[in-house]
Amino acid sequence: MIVLVLLADPATRGGVKLFTQTVAMEYAKQNIRVNAIGPGAINTPINAKKFADPEQKATTTSMIPMGRIGDPEEVAAAAAWLASDESSYVTGITMFVDGGMTLYPSFQGGRG
Repeated sequence: MIVLVLLADPATRGGVKLFTQTVAMEYAKQNIRVNAIGPGAINTPINAKKFADPEQKATTTSMIPMGRIGDPEEVAAAAAWLASDESSYVTGITMFVDGGMTLYPSFQGGRG
């Protein structure tokens, strides 16, 4: 069994990360893997208004080391890998699919 938790709000990532690790420790001996995905700036309908504004899009993009907004398919690929047998020895992680955005100091400070 695999449990995937998708994290959307940067403010909750720390708490969900610790929750994921705790639950993973609880269930690892039962071969239940618990992992989380932390998406960054992804081109989805929830972000459409923000990314339609060239200034806001440029500000967001400037905080992404890879220099671009992510696609939903990139988050889906991470989820598919975590759900596959290829990740059978992976538990308790938070996989940030964010182009390196969580590495950017301003994002860490809440401006992202």
